[in-house]
Amino acid sequence: MSTANPEASAPLQAYRAVVPAVVRRRVARKVPTGLRAALKRLLRRLHALGFLTRRFRALRARRRWPQLRTFERGPGLAAVPGNRIAVVRAAVSPLELREDNLERVVTALERADVDHFVIRGTSDLRSCVAVSAADRESVVELLGRFGAEGPVYVQPRRGESAAGPAVLCGSRQAARLARDADVLRVGTVWSHPARTLVLGLEHGCDLEFWQPGEDRLVAPRPNRITEEVAFGEPLVTLPASRLTSFAAPPTRRTRPVRTLAASADRLPEDVRFPIDAVYTWVDGSDPAWLRRRAAHGDKGYHAESANAARYISRDELRYSLRALEQNAPWIRRVHLVTDRQRPAWLDDSHPRITVVDHSEIFDDPTALPTFNSHAIESRLHHIKGLSEHFLYFNDDMFLGRPVTPQDFFLSNGMSRIFFSPSQVPHWGNPTGDRPVDAAGKNNRRLLRERFGTAIVHKLRHAPYALRRSVLHEIEREYAAEHRRTTYSRFRGAADLSIPSSLYHYHAYLTGRAVPSQIAFAYLDLAKPEIQRRLGILLARRDRQAFCINDTLSDGLDVDRQTVMLRTFLDAYFPVPSPFERKEDEVR
Repeated sequence: MSTANPEASAPLQAYRAVVPAVVRRRVARKVPTGLRAALKRLLRRLHALGFLTRRFRALRARRRWPQLRTFERGPGLAAVPGNRIAVVRAAVSPLELREDNLERVVTALERADVDHFVIRGTSDLRSCVAVSAADRESVVELLGRFGAEGPVYVQPRRGESAAGPAVLCGSRQAARLARDADVLRVGTVWSHPARTLVLGLEHGCDLEFWQPGEDRLVAPRPNRITEEVAFGEPLVTLPASRLTSFAAPPTRRTRPVRTLAASADRLPEDVRFPIDAVYTWVDGSDPAWLRRRAAHGDKGYHAESANAARYISRDELRYSLRALEQNAPWIRRVHLVTDRQRPAWLDDSHPRITVVDHSEIFDDPTALPTFNSHAIESRLHHIKGLSEHFLYFNDDMFLGRPVTPQDFFLSNGMSRIFFSPSQVPHWGNPTGDRPVDAAGKNNRRLLRERFGTAIVHKLRHAPYALRRSVLHEIEREYAAEHRRTTYSRFRGAADLSIPSSLYHYHAYLTGRAVPSQIAFAYLDLAKPEIQRRLGILLARRDRQAFCINDTLSDGLDVDRQTVMLRTFLDAYFPVPSPFERKEDEVR
């Protein structure tokens, strides 16, 4: 699917997204021209009909809910895929939608004086409220009232799976479903004005009908706290953020909710420690930076070290920060490591972001300036105020969907390792190893000498989960090699790759890291199929993390790649982060 043609018919988008161009050409040669033209005309008519149907449904929705007819930049309601009506908002985020749905349900129950409590469900990305099945009719009535407020949907659930369609509250079908199901998911659909970001019932509020027994209520499905509750068990009031690991930092206030006293206890799997994010960033087009680089002559021992693509800034950092805020709102603070630079769009006065200059983390000024990412990465643990546990990002790394702290760390402090199927070569390269391979071999030599273990696999180019204390230990344990890397101004054959490889193996072999899995995609801008793969990624949004790298670009394609990447990132991450200055301030 081309990201530049969102109005193409859905079948045609799917066909172009899934089937490679070379295969499509072969099919085209086999199918008669007249038949191909007829099929295209049919698809266009079907698409036009579908588009008109969506427009009609949107207009009808605006007449039904006139109070939602307008918002800051246009119509407040829109028909979106899935045969649903979405509320159009300039600011759309999973956490805000989760909180909005919880607020709607709990407020209605409180006003109707329906006894309830919030329970920790099996997913942190949505909320869960328990009521007695004896109060079902009162709940059915409340859901009917939601229909007058806006397009609020209700869907029956069987365990965690859908047990029927999602229908609008206030309809007869909704009332019928509410009278039969043990669990109902309630929520609205939000859409960004660009329509490329739509959030739905995956962030809804689940209403569970607990069955009354002789002296207790019994849960209709598993949760993380208890299977049953005695009648009259005391409830406590807590901030809603205490009941999910997806919550924002504790500085953000959330509504109080009633819950079981057991919910006030921390669970064994809860991550209780703060987690920061660290980025390294460079603007390779900055004239001052280019002069500093040229003054040192040597551009590295390998063509990949000197490749200008390594230093091209296509505003990836802006979108990576948008992804971070959307999908990991629990990050405490962001540290941006730069060399006397900062993006023009960055609001570095925001209390949750700090710009860290290389001079602040390198003890010896003679090691600067450095143009070697391995050297810069060897000093990350010297960032002042950095938390013990943190995620390290390059600016070409993105979080593609909501994640929780447990996706990167165990609650006992261990970090998770995401091994790649790619291997560190075991043979020598007479023309010189690529820097990544040379560093991997150096890591392997050190680990074999220390632990008698030969590493094989590289790591995925996904956010690296790191511990500051382990990095300090590595600096001590491999002092000579670590120091050599720190003083390597350009990538060299003797470098170590510390946060992207050595750390994880050392931590694993000393009992402080565990292998894990992450839904991940790696995309190379230099590959001919890149536009098709970007289209698939945008359509599915099924990866927790992805990397869009540029290894060895053809300089003639840089402008085309930049436009293509910007189009994709604007579509995938349309909501500005709080770390961006307002447009008029940038100008």
